[in-house]
Amino acid sequence: MGVQGFQDYLEKRCPGAAIPVDLLKLGRTAGRQHHHPGPLPPPARILIDADSGLQRLYGGYQTDWVCGGEWNAMLGYLSALSQACLYQGGLELVVVFNGTLGKERWPEWARRAQGQRQTAQLIVNHVGSKATPPPRAWFLPPACLSHCVRLAMFRFRVRVVQTLEDHHQEVLSLYRDFGFCGLIAQDSEFALCNVPAYFSSHALKLSWNGKNLTTHQYLLSEAARQLGLKTQQLPYFAALLGNHILPDEDLAAFHWSLLGPEHPLASLKVRAHQLVLPPCEVVIKAVSEYVSSIKDLGNLDAVARDVFNQSQIKMCRTCACVLPPQGVKPPYRNALCGPGHASLFQNLPPLPDCNDSLSGTMVYMDWSAPYDQGGSRLTNHHTSAPSGPSHSPSSSSDGDEPNDSSHHLTDKSSAWDDPASQGSGGDGSHGNGSGSNIPSLLSMATRSHMDITTPPLPQISAEVLRVAEHRHRRGLMYPEIYHILTKGEMKMAVCIEDDCNSEMPPASLLFRAARQYSYGVLFSLAETHRHLERLAMSNRGPLEVPPVIVKEWSSGKSKSALTPELVPALCFREWTCPNLRRLWLGRASEDRSRRTRAFLACLRSDCPALLNAAQVPQHLLLMCCVLRYMMQWPGGGILQRHELDAFLAQAVSNQLYEPDQLQELKVEKVDSRGVQLASLFMAGVDTALLVNDVCGQPLPWEHCCPWGFFDGKLFQTKLARASRDRLALFDMCEGQEELVSRVEKMRQAILDGINFTRPPPLPLFPSSTLPLLPPIPPSTPQPMGNINTQIIIVLIGVPTIPFSTLMENILIRSVSPGLRSIPPQGGKLEIAGMVVGQWAGNKPLRGRGGLNMQVVSVGAGRG
Repeated sequence: MGVQGFQDYLEKRCPGAAIPVDLLKLGRTAGRQHHHPGPLPPPARILIDADSGLQRLYGGYQTDWVCGGEWNAMLGYLSALSQACLYQGGLELVVVFNGTLGKERWPEWARRAQGQRQTAQLIVNHVGSKATPPPRAWFLPPACLSHCVRLAMFRFRVRVVQTLEDHHQEVLSLYRDFGFCGLIAQDSEFALCNVPAYFSSHALKLSWNGKNLTTHQYLLSEAARQLGLKTQQLPYFAALLGNHILPDEDLAAFHWSLLGPEHPLASLKVRAHQLVLPPCEVVIKAVSEYVSSIKDLGNLDAVARDVFNQSQIKMCRTCACVLPPQGVKPPYRNALCGPGHASLFQNLPPLPDCNDSLSGTMVYMDWSAPYDQGGSRLTNHHTSAPSGPSHSPSSSSDGDEPNDSSHHLTDKSSAWDDPASQGSGGDGSHGNGSGSNIPSLLSMATRSHMDITTPPLPQISAEVLRVAEHRHRRGLMYPEIYHILTKGEMKMAVCIEDDCNSEMPPASLLFRAARQYSYGVLFSLAETHRHLERLAMSNRGPLEVPPVIVKEWSSGKSKSALTPELVPALCFREWTCPNLRRLWLGRASEDRSRRTRAFLACLRSDCPALLNAAQVPQHLLLMCCVLRYMMQWPGGGILQRHELDAFLAQAVSNQLYEPDQLQELKVEKVDSRGVQLASLFMAGVDTALLVNDVCGQPLPWEHCCPWGFFDGKLFQTKLARASRDRLALFDMCEGQEELVSRVEKMRQAILDGINFTRPPPLPLFPSSTLPLLPPIPPSTPQPMGNINTQIIIVLIGVPTIPFSTLMENILIRSVSPGLRSIPPQGGKLEIAGMVVGQWAGNKPLRGRGGLNMQVVSVGAGRG
């Protein structure tokens, strides 16, 4: 509704405002027009908004995403896309990710999250009833998709930028001030800003041979002409449509007043005492007519009286948000503020140097250099030669080691001096570097649901905050870490979950403990505890530790997305974790092991077996940590033995590294439980990426990529064979003894030292050809009274089995672990209404008690 419906209006109601184009053809045409002697001009730069183009970056409208993610297929698509742009069209892609917290758009985000939860429930119901993939229109981004795309961009050396405070304004500043030739997105706010070369990300299609990249180009001038508007009237038109500052609810009365009482839809104004909004197309037409009738655009008082009957402050802020003033200093320091936009695919001059606070002089080309210079070692997909030395920090390699790329930042305070930040009006730690002319939306009055007071956060050193901002802006760090450090808040995406399934906890609850430990690492909680303990001992007073509370925003089954969970930070009991500065910037030889131990401890995987390379290969360590964490859920029942084997078998399968075979792989029946397990697992991978960056990146980024250990369709096939046919692990591993041995070693490492609260379910039949009874859900032990137990079983096509064995197995499975006695009269077994067996009561054993059941008759009721 509101401004977000304008782009659809362009496509459907404005003929000629959206024209088909071939980006590669435009790039080749611009390259042939270069007749000047000398070196070839640099490739034209195209900016892609990943926030609105995530589905196309994933690879299109494939329906296999419901299985947990086709990461190798996504990798192949992004490889072909980047290769075609660079070598076929002379285009350089730059992908900008939304790394903002977006508090000013909280209601809009909450509505979108609630809609995604409803879509997730539709997906679960559809898969459960029909065992087929859901329709394309129900596309829900698989868990961890944004981070997977970001890692893939590093893999192919595509430039990456991550916004910090206001995504839309930073994208527009980046586009304007660095001479980009086009913007690919799907957001009406970008369209209304009159970007000269604005393309649709939803219509982006790459041909099979990689020679054509087609999409739609939006011509806002043509749309404005058809709406009777001028270019200078667009900010007012966009503001009065309704957005995150002026929501539809506040503008509903104004929109209805524009229609008038004689409009055919006037009768819908009041219905069932609920707010009814006019259709989007009607609102766009009515608002355009009103704006075109304004004679003096500078007289905002008159417009405010028509709309609000009050002051013009809110109107001014809305206009400023929709279209930033020309000449405003962008949030990227020392950027060239040109007088206007560059023409599409023109010969661009070299970009000026961008002084980075980390390395002194850093050109824009080095902003998003990959984590390290190991791209030449990668196989299966193309890698281009590095354009320059990488100044970006990465994982846990120590700078003191010889022949090792410096993955950590040097501990030099002089390297952080940034004269450009002194005029930003902030302290350099929390500021976004933007100019003072842009109104701060975060300073506006918040709604009542957001006024939740938490204890103040611990003080973070300025050096750590500068490192966090550096890594955040270059996409080298999980985006929520900076907001946790500065604001104590984070938001979580929606994944596929069944609200009616009580066996599987929601992902936000399952991995909350891992996040709590990571919060303790971020705020150096262990060091604070140790300092306060020494202070209490010296003063002989009580130990008082101030709590550290983080607001977690998510959409849950029984809670609104506008109500945060107040989650306290935790510290490890087994050992004292070093402070955050030591984890991130430490260069001593033992700092690497400290980072690794902190990572393992956050995921409850601090055991020697996982660090044994003979049992767990390094590139599978993250996967094994997530599976081990899931196995330790107190309620149990998340992962069964054959499901764990299915995860491990697909991770070591040779098919995982054959994208062509995976593309031809067909899943006969999509298993609903497998879909939810895959979604939970990928949510755990997402949490593990957060923990890895919090702990100083002990795992190199290549070992964090899901395409190295998981594929949704392959997992479905392994799970279907394991649960339906009860095949042995040898058959699941494609008859290869080596793979069986690797799976068994990893399973042993994952289960090492885990004490299960209840034993695994016993098999009902001695033969492996019959299915097992489902596990008994955990329940609270209750005192047992006089209960007449009856079990009704229908046996069809069951082979000959000793009936006493069958009955004893049934009795063992039918007794809950919490029961301590059977009534004296015992019980009986009925089949089809006939008593076929009965058993006597038990006598309590000495000591801790137990069950001593005895079968007294079998077949007594048969005639």
